Amino acid sequence: MEINIKYRNRTACPEDIQIINDLINKNPAISRRALSVKFCKEVGWSQPNGATCDMVARGYMLALYRAGYITLPPKKKNPANPFVLRKKPCQVRIDKKEINADLKQLLPLEFVQARRTALEELFNSLVEQYHYLGYVQPVGEHLKYIVYSKDRPVACLAFCSAARHIGPRDKFIGWNQYMRKQNIHLICYNTRFLILPWVSVKYLASHILSKVTNIICSDWQKLYNHPVCYIETFVDKARFLGTCYRAANWKYLGDTQGLGKDSKDKIPNRSIKAIYGYPLTKNFKRVLCKTNL
Repeated sequence: MEINIKYRNRTACPEDIQIINDLINKNPAISRRALSVKFCKEVGWSQPNGATCDMVARGYMLALYRAGYITLPPKKKNPANPFVLRKKPCQVRIDKKEINADLKQLLPLEFVQARRTALEELFNSLVEQYHYLGYVQPVGEHLKYIVYSKDRPVACLAFCSAARHIGPRDKFIGWNQYMRKQNIHLICYNTRFLILPWVSVKYLASHILSKVTNIICSDWQKLYNHPVCYIETFVDKARFLGTCYRAANWKYLGDTQGLGKDSKDKIPNRSIKAIYGYPLTKNFKRVLCKTNL
């Protein structure tokens, strides 16, 4: 039986349908969430940190249900979407006295990882108030750093899971679809970089970008039980030149096509971004191209 359904890189097969139906028959009162967890454990569908991919599995099963291949248990409730209802971060008061000095006067800088700490509220507030894109809750694995100089915040950086497909990056690494699928979790994306507006220090941005590359691998390992070996970011060419990334030895790989998810007929519908990357290990290409096939 051929099933033309693919969801999040998982291609539907008769074996999956049989497993789902068997689980439902054995557990007639099971909820959809519990069913998705059991299915993930049955087929070994898990994230790199060991957690089941049950949320993705629920979408996968819903696609099978809508196509008529399975009959799902009735919904027990309709939970609110936390991303739609998420409140904007509250403003946190902070010393805004101007910092205009040489870089040496600010050193040493302290990088504090704020994710899952009491400082996360401060990080969210600063990015919401002072970054031109505002604050958006990252999806998937992510870290948040506040950079301090003499107990005063001077910058914020956020890193999250990388985009699944970026043409220039995949070409640079030497990825095919199988390599990318297995190793995408070993790349992270610098989604926010903010120097606070009252801080005017020459070379500070490139210095911070250089220093954070020395700590992010171990911090990712501590929180998510696996390292990262490559960082990427996108710089809006209509706003910035990417000077600080170049000065910190990040490599320019090319430009995005400006095609969002709702783009029609491959017509650009958003600004062009320059793609920059930075390897965290010398053998990053060998690690990222390794497969279990």
